[in-house]
Amino acid sequence: MTIRDRARGDDGQVMLLSLVFALVCLLLVTVVASATSVHLERKRLVALADSLAIAAADELDVDVYYDQGVPTPGEDGVLFLTDASVSAAVAEHLAAWPEGGRPHGLAVVRAATPDGRTAEVELRAVARPVLLTWVLAPWQDGIALSARASARAW
Repeated sequence: MTIRDRARGDDGQVMLLSLVFALVCLLLVTVVASATSVHLERKRLVALADSLAIAAADELDVDVYYDQGVPTPGEDGVLFLTDASVSAAVAEHLAAWPEGGRPHGLAVVRAATPDGRTAEVELRAVARPVLLTWVLAPWQDGIALSARASARAW
């Protein structure tokens, strides 16, 4: 048996190795693309929570404001945020948000004020992987996301 005869027994092995490597690369691309889409969805949810908290901090309960009177300069007056005014502002600004820009399964968990000055908003949503393969099958129902934001009115 010569060296040439032994080498012919390995013919086709490089092709098989290349196919397996290409399959691994494609699976890696699907996982990275799906992880990136979930991360971007999380960032959108955080940005939406921030936007809603800022909008709610700008609102004030006018009835409470006029009932309690305007604080004099120098007093540490509360800006009269109430749970009702915060949740109403969140609902109003969320209704104005474009439907296509909302995360899937968006729900407002909490919209309240602990101290009359700070608006706190907590949102939940579900992010779905973009490319679903057998590697990502356990997450086909989606990945639960949550975001919390607070904004203080001065």
